[in-house]
Amino acid sequence: MSKLDLTDLRLLQSLGRTGTVSATADELGLSQPSVSIRLGRLRRHFKDPLFVRTSAGMVPTPRAASLTPALQGALALFDGREGREPDFDPATSDRVFRICMTNTGQMVVLARLLNRLADVAPHVRLEVRDLDPDTPRRLETGDADLAMGYTTSMQAGFHQQTLFSEHYVCLVRAGHPRVKSRLTKSQFLSESHVAVMTTGTAHWLLDKAIDDAGIARKTALWVPSFLGLEEIVARTDLLALAPIHLARLLAAHGTIRYLAVPFELPSYLVRQYWHERYHRDAGCKWLRAMAASVFRE
Repeated sequence: MSKLDLTDLRLLQSLGRTGTVSATADELGLSQPSVSIRLGRLRRHFKDPLFVRTSAGMVPTPRAASLTPALQGALALFDGREGREPDFDPATSDRVFRICMTNTGQMVVLARLLNRLADVAPHVRLEVRDLDPDTPRRLETGDADLAMGYTTSMQAGFHQQTLFSEHYVCLVRAGHPRVKSRLTKSQFLSESHVAVMTTGTAHWLLDKAIDDAGIARKTALWVPSFLGLEEIVARTDLLALAPIHLARLLAAHGTIRYLAVPFELPSYLVRQYWHERYHRDAGCKWLRAMAASVFRE
């Protein structure tokens, strides 16, 4: 006997469990002679009786008993039980999830997400990295589990889910001497601005829309991120453009306000992204569901 097939493996498993040729035949849908013939071939293959008759029925020899772990592993592989993704229990897991996001996302998203995780997954931890040109590689290799934001760099092999719609508004300090409850186009053009220089995000859409509208801002200050923008706007007469979700967060402190921009700017969708390799990972699926639920509320 040169090869074993799946029926041979199931026969050994069934005979070891049932102890009778007739029960094994019924279980496998074979005739008793077929089971006996196969058992004879198996005995020759392993050079061992494998099962011997006793008053308690057919019992395995030590050789057959030694085959049990390998036999169970092989059948689990055929049945799809071996190699399954392990279950994920958020209540007990201490897994570290790695998320790539913009600094805007870090300001707007993280607190909400952490509060949700504290309720349902108190031991889960997060490691946040910047959303940058290296993010697709991180997701592909498993160096990151999830990415959030606006990007055009996710191509074939990536999944995505929309979290919310975003658009830009204008930030102005609460006691601005010239800009009151409404921002006019002439005010927007005459006032000085602080511009945020970000790469790889939706900010390039903003710059393009401003150029397309023929708007020339009087930029007095350029900064690399939105971090610290609230303090700058609150203590100067400079205006700044910012995403509405961030603007709401900053305006809640009472030192700045946000107003509608007096010309049309595009809105855009903030999404979460992940790679096909980890689409069925139980922990990653749970994390994506948590992120989506935060924004549904």
